[in-house]
Amino acid sequence: MKKTIILFAAAFALLSACRNQDQPLNADVEIPVSVEDLKLKPIEEFINTTGTAFPKGEIELKSKIAASYFLGENPRTGRPWQLGDRVNSGDLIISLEDEEYFNSVKLETNQLNLELMESELRKQESLYEKGGVTLKELKTAGINYENAKTAVATSKLQLEKMKIVAPISGVIVDLPYHTRGTQVEAGLTMVKIMDYKTMYMDVQLPEKYIAVIKPGLQVKLTNYTLPGDTIIGTMTQLSPAIDASSRTFKGTVSIDNHDLLLRPGMFVKADIVTSRKDSSIVIPKNIILSRQKGKTVFVVDRGVAEERIIETGLENISETEVIRGLSRNERVVTGGFETLSNRSKVKIIK
Repeated sequence: MKKTIILFAAAFALLSACRNQDQPLNADVEIPVSVEDLKLKPIEEFINTTGTAFPKGEIELKSKIAASYFLGENPRTGRPWQLGDRVNSGDLIISLEDEEYFNSVKLETNQLNLELMESELRKQESLYEKGGVTLKELKTAGINYENAKTAVATSKLQLEKMKIVAPISGVIVDLPYHTRGTQVEAGLTMVKIMDYKTMYMDVQLPEKYIAVIKPGLQVKLTNYTLPGDTIIGTMTQLSPAIDASSRTFKGTVSIDNHDLLLRPGMFVKADIVTSRKDSSIVIPKNIILSRQKGKTVFVVDRGVAEERIIETGLENISETEVIRGLSRNERVVTGGFETLSNRSKVKIIK
């Protein structure tokens, strides 16, 4: 009886195996993947650094005399000057009034005296030509005339101390408040102006790049407050000396900030472009797999994933140039490649 049961079980197992062998081998699972059609596009290789942007033009104007304070009007808005206003070189921002100081300058008196000294000099010159005066008398008239000119020039300079005038074009970034007509002392900050249409940024660069980074290289600058804007700068200066403690060397970037997108003091991310190609096969850097046989990616052809060994060229943080192993218009797998093996069946989802 036991023999019969064992024989029956063996026969059933053999029959089941035969049936399984007769079923078609179509049980392969299609792995969902995302793909990208390869097209020629530009790629840049760059060195990343950071720094703080500073204005090229910056000036702080202080009161030179003790006087009454009067804030001027912006001729373009018709209201008193305020923070953020743009000024042109020569704009009157603040008047400092003091009648006693004005009288002590004696500009009108000195101008009248200059006219008299000029008339006396012309008279002495005429007489000297006719022999009517000595050379000493002529020279004395000349000295008196020059002294009168100096007195007028000094008076004008003294009167300029009563006006706070913008010496550069820029933007008012500091304007301490004083009540109109109040007395201010000499040496107080009246206004601070910055011209930041052109800015600069000092950067510290790793020693290994000293032979790569050169003056004239393009620099692309971004700030987290300007997510959609890239501002172009130029590497202008490089120190030949290496800092022994940090193993870095100093560089200066000049920034074209014509639209005033960057503000003085902003922390800036800078990409120094060291190489560029305008037309190459470029793939995302994160899809490259490191195998014993080399760098590989997957391409899709007729529903099957093929692992392809590639050789790369320029690269940056997010992209890599492929110089061998891929062709234009092939479809490279950009998503779902982690579970693929060579000749896996795939289903393209996008």
